[in-house]
Amino acid sequence: MDKEQLLGHLRGEEERSLGSHILDLARLAWDTNRPQVTDFYDPYERKVAQSVLGRIPEVGVLTQGGYKRAERARLVIYPQFYLVETIPSHLKVLEVKGNFSFEQVSHRDYLGSLLATGLKRNKVGDILVLPQGCQVIVAAEIADYLLTHWNQVHRVPITVQEIDEEQLAVEPERIKEIKATVASLRLDAVAAEGFGMSRTKMVREIKAERVKLNWQPVSNPALAVKEGDVLSLRGRGRVVVAQVMGTTRKGRTSVVLQRYS
Repeated sequence: MDKEQLLGHLRGEEERSLGSHILDLARLAWDTNRPQVTDFYDPYERKVAQSVLGRIPEVGVLTQGGYKRAERARLVIYPQFYLVETIPSHLKVLEVKGNFSFEQVSHRDYLGSLLATGLKRNKVGDILVLPQGCQVIVAAEIADYLLTHWNQVHRVPITVQEIDEEQLAVEPERIKEIKATVASLRLDAVAAEGFGMSRTKMVREIKAERVKLNWQPVSNPALAVKEGDVLSLRGRGRVVVAQVMGTTRKGRTSVVLQRYS
């Protein structure tokens, strides 16, 4: 495995560091004939990792997030010809219950209380918030630790138990199709249409780095977007540029957007 050839397409220190780690795991999987598992990655990190793994025919990769649309997931890198059906899940699902009738709690509150136990963020997957608690997907190796040490959120005592992945309370995703015309394929113009707000307000959101393009934070409203790109806005879901069509007689570009919430 030629490191420079395999990592040459990556840009920036973070991408190179991640790519180098993935390459090390791929080598280990091949040398030991045993699957290797990563921590939880967001979609952008998985895209970087898979851009490296796609260049290494000696290994394959599985994605484990707990459910199909999981935003955060672990990658299992296995040697070519390995019997994939024998690879176990490297996840555990914990269900949290508490009396939150008088205490409003959010995703951020659950995550904060989790990290307060001493865990690192990369050991925690998606958190699904429920009326009286939450379900959280975690790395299998730290589940027992949480069952013992995670006992409250804010001032509310909680009970934590392990459940099966099939018991995850995943809501059906709502998709709204938006047909629009934009002056250009600039990020601010397309995002404003997709999220239903003024372009001026969208520029402020982008400059405050509350918008991600393909899961990577951005701050430049003039960035160009293309068909297939994913735009996400904190607290507002995500928009996929499903189709870029022709130019209208007035010189605007027709687009079809899909908003997921």
